[in-house]
Amino acid sequence: MRRLSAVVVATALVLSGCTLGSDSGSDSGAEDGKRVVLVTHDSFAAPQELLDEFRRDSGITIDVRKLGDAGALTNQLVLTKDSPVGDLAYGVDNTFASRALDEDVFAEYRSPEADKGPQRYQVDDSGRLTAVDVGDVCVNIDTAALAEKGLPEPKTLPDLTKAEYTDMLVVSDPATSSPGLAFLLGTIAALGEDGWREYWVALKGRGMQVVSGWEEAYTQEFSGSSGKGPRPIVVSYASSPSAELGEDGKPRTKALLDTCFRQVEYAGVLNGAKDTDSAKKVLDFLLSEKFQAAVPEQMFVYPAREGVALPEAWEQAAPQPTAAETLPPADIQQNRERWIDEWRTLVQG
Repeated sequence: MRRLSAVVVATALVLSGCTLGSDSGSDSGAEDGKRVVLVTHDSFAAPQELLDEFRRDSGITIDVRKLGDAGALTNQLVLTKDSPVGDLAYGVDNTFASRALDEDVFAEYRSPEADKGPQRYQVDDSGRLTAVDVGDVCVNIDTAALAEKGLPEPKTLPDLTKAEYTDMLVVSDPATSSPGLAFLLGTIAALGEDGWREYWVALKGRGMQVVSGWEEAYTQEFSGSSGKGPRPIVVSYASSPSAELGEDGKPRTKALLDTCFRQVEYAGVLNGAKDTDSAKKVLDFLLSEKFQAAVPEQMFVYPAREGVALPEAWEQAAPQPTAAETLPPADIQQNRERWIDEWRTLVQG
């Protein structure tokens, strides 16, 4: 979902010849103020009018530069930490946060907005990373397709290994996909080191399909989305059903809220930033009520700030899970590559 919206945004920018964060229609651009380089992932999107309003109010232009997915972003930040590629970074998630902190990529800064919800997701007490959004990766189902087959809706991870769901599940590769990795981590968190391997062997035995990325899984193989593929069960996001509303306004798909793993995306001021003070103001802006209110419809994730209303369609179709699985970022950092290698041996070896 988020990756598809990012493609649309990027295409529009190429066609228009504009850069996110610029305001070509104004006579008071970056030449008359300050410019903060915000490095982020490819899925970043924000209303241009909101960025322009921030520039007018603060005198700061946000120059957005996209560096790939969360893993590619983190790698680039580490490789360039002695000569940073920007002033502020947004999009390092909880699967890579410990690496960024261990490499001393971020400077200490605790935003005055951090106590309004983001503190729930803090990695440590240093204040170097502040949560901006939450995206829960969950199993999604095509409810009508299952009903046509006369099958009950699965509810839990173990349900997916039942014989009636043979050849129905499609997942994305954890080695090449952020939601694929999140789903793998979710099975490890839920089933433990002693149970997750057996679980994936069982899924493989039930005809699970593995594809390289979310977009292929969701838009081509999943029957409940635009591609009308053959498989009624897919790994996607808790927010995905909000984009699959029927003419009656009711969701045609459902996220199974007992199968979710919580992804948290963070922002932080970079060590060695050219303009630390302005970068701090941009971070405050990312946590502001206005920006947080735009997060769901722009990037299909939940705001980290408390008290921000979700879009009306989300209240019914995409409620945020209340008990998503998590793992300590340090544990992910220590074991991520081993877990992926073991998964490859079990599923693809």
